Amino acid sequence: MSRFQMLSDAQWSLIEEMLPRPTGRKGRPFSDARLMVEGIIYRYRCGIAWRDLPEVFGPWQTVWTWHHRMAVEGTWDKVLATLTAAADEAGLVDWSLSVDSTIARAHQHATNTKRLTGAGSNYTNLRVEPLDHAVGRSRGGLSTKIHQLVDGNGLPLVALLTAGQAGDSPMFLPLMGQLRVVRPVGRPRTRPDAIRGDKAYSSRAIRGHLRARGIKAVIPEPSDQQGHRKRRGSRGGRPVGLDAADYKGRNVIERRYCHIKQWRGLATRYDKLAVVYRAAVILNAVIAWTRQLSDTP
Repeated sequence: MSRFQMLSDAQWSLIEEMLPRPTGRKGRPFSDARLMVEGIIYRYRCGIAWRDLPEVFGPWQTVWTWHHRMAVEGTWDKVLATLTAAADEAGLVDWSLSVDSTIARAHQHATNTKRLTGAGSNYTNLRVEPLDHAVGRSRGGLSTKIHQLVDGNGLPLVALLTAGQAGDSPMFLPLMGQLRVVRPVGRPRTRPDAIRGDKAYSSRAIRGHLRARGIKAVIPEPSDQQGHRKRRGSRGGRPVGLDAADYKGRNVIERRYCHIKQWRGLATRYDKLAVVYRAAVILNAVIAWTRQLSDTP
């Protein structure tokens, strides 16, 4: 396999039918879809500037145009939804989910644009560029935070972006709101069996949401919350239960973020637009699912 070939034939066969195709109208020759996708993957895997894309992928402007168009149209979200539905039908989705976030430092080329600091994102329409471009100032400087829900095998189901200073807990409900795995018959599945999260996700709102939906919460209680409860005596309620053995499975999401950051263009954010950067995160998830479904090592 050439070092410029990013996908195996088995992986490509899973997504080929869902990508843009020639319309039949006269005009410029239609670019080879596989070459464009592999050019996008190569750029993010190596973390290079678009202008430095090897000539084997054709004009870099064409590859960029494909990536931007598919990001705005939500193409990779549709592909991911199709793959997760196929995996669920095959019994490959472990519905004991884990939730967490990771920080990606924003390069100066990603931040030289006007942004409204503190502006919220609209998680009902992920194709709309947020006013803050998901860039904020955290302890390490200007950064973006990636939030994900992964299944019990560490494969991504939902990914959202916020500015780097945003907290983890407020993003839990938007993540759950985006969880939809289509099934051949009936409604899409939106309710997992369990949620594993660290102490950042221990709040009354999250625990109440999970309890109301019959979802097992595998979330430890911070020491300050334990102290508040004990000081209230009988009014503090019962101690929070924790399945310590099940909680050990939360490491799958940490391993997933290690895999994501093998792509240097994701470990450091170079994209000005949040929708474009998020599209690359979703593309990384698509590649992970194609490996699972095609048994590609």
